[in-house]
Amino acid sequence: MEKITDKLTGESLYYKKHESGLSVYIMPRKGYSSSYAIFGTKYGSVDSEFVVPGENEITKVPDGIAHYLEHKMFDQPDGSNVFDKFSKYGGEANAFTSFNMTAYLFSATGHFYENLETLMDYVQSPYFTAESVQKEQGIIGQEIRMYDDNAPWRLFFNFLGLLYHNNPVKIDIAGTVESIAKIDEKLLYKCYNTFYNLSNMTLFVTGDLDVEKTLEVIEKNIKDNKPFTEEIKRIYPDEPKTVAGKFKEQSISVATPMFMIGWKDNDVGYSGKKLLKKAIEMDILTEMLFGKGSKLYNELYKEGLITQNFSFEYAPQTDYAYTEVDGESKNPRAVYDKITSYIDTLLKTGLSRDDFERIKKVTWGDYIRSYNNIEGYAHNFLTMSFMNINYFDYFDEYSAITFEDIEKRFCQQFNNDMCVMSVIKPE
Repeated sequence: MEKITDKLTGESLYYKKHESGLSVYIMPRKGYSSSYAIFGTKYGSVDSEFVVPGENEITKVPDGIAHYLEHKMFDQPDGSNVFDKFSKYGGEANAFTSFNMTAYLFSATGHFYENLETLMDYVQSPYFTAESVQKEQGIIGQEIRMYDDNAPWRLFFNFLGLLYHNNPVKIDIAGTVESIAKIDEKLLYKCYNTFYNLSNMTLFVTGDLDVEKTLEVIEKNIKDNKPFTEEIKRIYPDEPKTVAGKFKEQSISVATPMFMIGWKDNDVGYSGKKLLKKAIEMDILTEMLFGKGSKLYNELYKEGLITQNFSFEYAPQTDYAYTEVDGESKNPRAVYDKITSYIDTLLKTGLSRDDFERIKKVTWGDYIRSYNNIEGYAHNFLTMSFMNINYFDYFDEYSAITFEDIEKRFCQQFNNDMCVMSVIKPE
C-alpha cells in the first residue's frame, strides 16, 4: 500500500487501488477503543439519468431509487438478517443515502475483522425479488408520508426548491409515493450493477487495527474483479444561474417559526484541490459572517430575533453548491432583512482582516480536532474522495488562502439577488 503521512499531525494513511477498481484507505489510530469502516458508492438521489459503461442508450430511472436500493441491500438470499450478524460480533451497523453517495458502515469495539467481513459480504450480495420489492414500496411509502409534515425536512426541501429550477438536488431523496411505485427488481439490479461496480466505490477503515491484516481481510472478501474501463456518464439537466423563487412559507405544527436563508453558488463545475480550497475559504468566510463571535450574530441575538438554535453551513459539490443559515425566530422576515442589509453594508465597507486572521486559526484548530472523531473524519474523507479530493491535502490548500481570496470569494458568493428564504410557521 502507498503510505501517506501528514507532516504536521503525524497521522498516516495507507491507500491502495485494488485490481477490482475498489479504492481502499486504511487509517490506523493507536489507542482508540473502537474501530470504524464505511463502504460507499458514488451514487445518490441525483443520479437518476445515466449511461452505463459499454452502452449507448440513456437510462432514466424513477426518483428515489438509490434510497430504495439501500433499503433492499439488507435482504439476504438465505432470509437472514444482516443486523443480527453484526450484533453477533458486537458491531453497530447503519447505512444512508444522500444526494451524491450511498454508504454502509459499522463501528465496533471488538471482533473488528469479523464485522468487516460481514460488511463486505452483504454490500456485494444483492438479492431482489418481485415480491420483496413490492413489499418494500409500502414501507418506504409510509416513510415518505412521515416526512410530509416533518418541519425541518420541509423547510430544507422548500429552500432547495427556491434555489434550483432543474437540478435534481431539489427532489426528495426518497422520491415520491408515485415514483417508487415504478421501481421493480430489474431496475434495482441495473442500478446496482452500474453504481455498485467496485471501480465506483471506496472503502475507508480506521481505528486501532493492523494495516496488513486489514488489507488481507479486504482483498480476501472482494467478489467482483471486473472494473469498468470508462466512467459512468451521469446526465443532469441544465441549471439557470438565477434562483427559482425568493420566498416560500408553509404551515406545520411547530411552536416557533423556523427559517432557512441561503445563497445559490454558481461557481461550480470543478472538483479536486480547487474545490477543497473553495470549501475551506467558505468555512472561514461563513464563520466570519455568522459565527457566535460575529457582529451580526450578536445583534440578532440581543434583539431577540434568533435563539441559540442558529446554525450555518456551506455545502460544496462539483455540480451545485449553496450557503445556508437557519434557526428559529418569531419574526423571520426581520432576520432576513437584517442579514441581507448586513451583507450589503459589508460589500461596501469591506471585511475585517483581523477577523480573517483569527477565524483562519480557529478553522485549522477545528480540522485538527476532527481527527479525534474517527467516524466524522471517515465520513468527511469519503465525501471528499468522491469529489476527487484527498483530505490529507487540507493543510496545503488552507495555507495558500489569503485575505484577498476571502474578499474575492465574499463578493462572488453573497449576491443578494441569489438569496432566498424558506419559512415554516405554526398552523
